[in-house]
Amino acid sequence: MHEPQALAAFAALAQEHRLRLVRSLVTAGPDGMASGVLAEAVGVSAAIVSHHLKELSHAGLVASRREGRSIIYSAAYPVLSDLIAFLMRDCCQGRPEVCAPAMAALATCCPPNGETAHA
Repeated sequence: MHEPQALAAFAALAQEHRLRLVRSLVTAGPDGMASGVLAEAVGVSAAIVSHHLKELSHAGLVASRREGRSIIYSAAYPVLSDLIAFLMRDCCQGRPEVCAPAMAALATCCPPNGETAHA
């Protein structure tokens, strides 16, 4: 990811409802959620959710697909991963202990071998 893409992603996430939408979609997994369900989850109207999803889509953070009459939105995991990698790329500078907390946090939510993490 290059700096302009990261800036666009961070700008899109720098709004309360958009951040909640992305977090809801990340939690929903690859199956995603319909916009009406997202509106309820975030606590805003369908029109407001539509506006925010458009902004998130332009930033590449969410994807959409049609299923019958519904549009299902899902997190764009590769882009979110690239954004995290962009932030962490130069983290350690030869000192792995600097990145250890971030790596530990990721390891607890994303364990290897497809196992589910337990809080």
